[in-house]
This record gives sequence, C-alpha cells and structure tokens, in this order.
Amino acid sequence: MQIRVYYEDTDTGGVVYHSNYLNFCERARSEAFFSRGLNPVLKNGHFVARRVEADFYVSAKLGDLLDVETELVAMKAASFVLKQKIFKESLLLFELEIVLAYIEFSGKVKRIDKETKELILSLFC
Repeated sequence: MQIRVYYEDTDTGGVVYHSNYLNFCERARSEAFFSRGLNPVLKNGHFVARRVEADFYVSAKLGDLLDVETELVAMKAASFVLKQKIFKESLLLFELEIVLAYIEFSGKVKRIDKETKELILSLFC
C-alpha cells in the first residue's frame, strides 16, 4: 500500500513524527480488508494490538511517497503475528512486528475460528 506523507504527519521540521509510522501500518492492515470490500470489524469479533516491537531506521519527510508491506509471520489459536515494513523506494525506513489478538465485542479473548483464519491467510500471505 502506498502512503503520501502530509504536513499533518510531520513535526515542524517536516520529519514524520514517530507515532505516525504505527498509523501508517494500521492503515495498511485496514486497507487489506477495505480493498476487498470487507471490514476489519468482523461479525464475531475484531483484532486488537497485544504487542508491538518497532525499529526506526531512517526518517520519512513531508511529501515522501511510502510503501507499506505486510507479511503474516505466525498464526496462533487466538492471535496472529504480522511483520510490516515501510520503504521509500528501496530504502527501509521502519519495521514493525505486531501481535494481534482476536477478541469478542465484550473484550474477552477468543479462539480464531476456521473461517477467520482463512480470511487472514488470504489477506496477508
């Protein structure tokens, strides 16, 4: 997914503010659903971030066109792990590993059903 860096994404020096890299990754995950006419909020539940590990390598700047790549790393009983990378052309700027837990609307963690596992595999493999 491509993302353009706008003024709202940057500090006064035109450098992307650190937390916006997480937003860019979130947009890419959501867009994987939206681009297929789906919603990330599923009929039986939705996913929440359980753990995030991030590495910042090079700063993006105002006007940059960024590519966000998303790859499924692991599928577990009640969660899955994604690795996301943000590039400017071929230069790696940022890398994220995120564990997303599946929860009911009540907030209780639940096992990922077969249909949802198949959906995740189709979106991120």
